[in-house]
Amino acid sequence: MEYTPISPFMRPISHAHLRVVERPEASVPGKPVNKWELLRELSKAQAAFGVSERDLTVLQGLLSFFPDDALGGNTEMVVFPSNKAICERLNGMPCSTMRRHLARLVEAGLLMRRDSPNGKRYVRKRGEDRVAFGFDLSPLYCRAEEIARAAEAVREAEDRVRRLREVVSLMRRDLAALAEFGEEIQPGLGLWDLLSDTAAFIARALRRKLSLEDLSAFRTELETLLDQARNVIDGPETEKMNTNDAHFERHHHNSNKESIDLEPALEKGGAAGRAPDDDTGEPVADVEEPDTRRVPKIPLHLVIAGCPSLKTFYQGDVRHWHQLFDAACHVRPAMGISVSAWEEAQRCMGPEQASIVVVAMLERFSDIRSPGGYLRALTSKAAAGEFSCGPMVMALIGRRSAA
Repeated sequence: MEYTPISPFMRPISHAHLRVVERPEASVPGKPVNKWELLRELSKAQAAFGVSERDLTVLQGLLSFFPDDALGGNTEMVVFPSNKAICERLNGMPCSTMRRHLARLVEAGLLMRRDSPNGKRYVRKRGEDRVAFGFDLSPLYCRAEEIARAAEAVREAEDRVRRLREVVSLMRRDLAALAEFGEEIQPGLGLWDLLSDTAAFIARALRRKLSLEDLSAFRTELETLLDQARNVIDGPETEKMNTNDAHFERHHHNSNKESIDLEPALEKGGAAGRAPDDDTGEPVADVEEPDTRRVPKIPLHLVIAGCPSLKTFYQGDVRHWHQLFDAACHVRPAMGISVSAWEEAQRCMGPEQASIVVVAMLERFSDIRSPGGYLRALTSKAAAGEFSCGPMVMALIGRRSAA
């Protein structure tokens, strides 16, 4: 065709018609592009091009009239279906609605109208010459690389949001666990209520679709609160408890010097804590009565976090307390712990606490000369109500954080 018209039939001309008069050869991609893959990429990047799902539905209908799967090459990319045929292909979409979406596609620079002198859509062949009037898909083809880059940018943004959402969710879970654990070891502190309320609020917020900015703000807040919780749990008071309990450990079982590092915090009801107060005659701290039937208050995921060596020697999943017990039963013989010592620990500590002690000993196994004797020493403390496995695990987590 010797001339390419730019004005639509019986419609006012606009800037959209002036953007592309003829297809510049330099802007044409070098290879054919699958039309359906291009449509999927455009669906991902639709916000960048200002089109909606309904606009893309109409574009999909027009692409279905193009005979080849690939756009490009020397093939004329003009389709010429009637309005009735387009509406039938779109499952009966009203003609007025279809025309409105077509105008949006033209305005977005994804289509061009090639209107005939009388406004009809048709193709005319004369020998080797072929002239088609209808909707030209070449702008869509020429912008294939731009569409692909925009779609990739959207995917990267979605991936950043997804990864940050996972981080916030894990931090929220740790905050709730630390609030529960902190209430156990230092009850009555107002910080634990703040942590628990914040964790519950963020849990409700995560049910919605949050932006990257909202998630970043939550992460900053959670980092601050987690640092506060760790400072309280592992602060000076905890260090003082570690020193007192290490002294008691040396007095009780001096054949295991290395066990001081493994079991640094036994609650304040240790040997030093049982001395009567000068004024009241009462013990300095309450002694927790042993309870062999209840599940430990320390969350299981903190135990797993503090004892990563367990994964090396036990390949099964550990998501519940009975699975931790199975893991402890599995590694116990290899550690040289006798059946009688293991059964006595279960009787005095309970199966769950005994399992925690065994996997914690596995984490520092190279520092313990007699695992069986050390377990019996801790069992004796548990029988006297002088042992809690929580500080034992938190000490391991603190060493990993400091490493």
